[in-house]
Amino acid sequence: MGMMNQYAAAGVDIEAGNRAVDLMQAAVRATFTPQVLADVGSFGGLFALTDLPEQPLLVASTDGVGTKVKLAAQRNRWQGIGHDIVNHCVNDILAQGARPLFFLDYIAADKLVPENVASIVTGMAEACRAVGCALLGGETAEMPGVYTEGSCDVAGTIVGLVDRQALLPRPHAMQPGDLLIGLPSSGPHTNGYSLIRRVIADRDLQQPLEDGTPLLDALLAPHRCYLSAMRALQTAGIAVKGLAHITGGGFVDNLPRILPPEVRAQIDRDSWDVPPVFRRLQAWSGMDDAEAYRVFNMGIGMVVVIAADLARRAQSVLPDAVLIGALVGSDQAENQ
Repeated sequence: MGMMNQYAAAGVDIEAGNRAVDLMQAAVRATFTPQVLADVGSFGGLFALTDLPEQPLLVASTDGVGTKVKLAAQRNRWQGIGHDIVNHCVNDILAQGARPLFFLDYIAADKLVPENVASIVTGMAEACRAVGCALLGGETAEMPGVYTEGSCDVAGTIVGLVDRQALLPRPHAMQPGDLLIGLPSSGPHTNGYSLIRRVIADRDLQQPLEDGTPLLDALLAPHRCYLSAMRALQTAGIAVKGLAHITGGGFVDNLPRILPPEVRAQIDRDSWDVPPVFRRLQAWSGMDDAEAYRVFNMGIGMVVVIAADLARRAQSVLPDAVLIGALVGSDQAENQ
């Protein structure tokens, strides 16, 4: 038996990896901006830093899709997972005021299926193109014995750019009376799926929710990207004091990350309609409100902190935005 056959017998198919690369090349190249100087297949991605602001800062973040990928695998719906990882990472650096420059991906499985890998990367490429971000490079790994049969993991790293003068949050500018504007999520995004998969295990995933959306579609809806919303505020001259990406930990853990110790967020939970998918998941799981609002985003994916006199203008620029609360002094805050 030849060397290549020995490796295949151990569970690793080099040709499958090469075929996956072949299938995704066109999608990846479509994301290349003029700053990209190396083609697909280079040992490292090359990105020229041009048009730098006066005080440039690079902002980097890495994350994974988590166990949402397991639900996608069970239903053979891969492309949305690519959108998930890119948009999640874009939102994370957006919270510091950065625009994305380039993205790097990592896909690992017990056994690579080239068509599935290509679908994920195509989704990544679509999401990257939508925000002007280059998909600069990536890695696929076949790891039998490390990953269980049929499993897959998707992660990514993003690098963005911001002028030091535009860096968010601006805690010294925050004060009691500032308002919290919530931007709707597209669903659970990429959080809470270990619980979600447990509570839906024996349920009909095609059952319609109250808004008519099939349960599976609501659960696999790609993570919403908020870059265009922030650009709209910037174009309108609306100063943002802070952004909180509502991911794992919900409001309880994510809002305090951007606030100075002198203020706290007071959220009015009655100010928006919780989408049907969250109401259903909460009922099936038996969670109380406190736990639900810490596990899920409950329909709000990004929170914007602005001065009170800008609220009406902000809502006119972002028609789906909702006033969900305000900042109060540290000794006054109570969640409602």
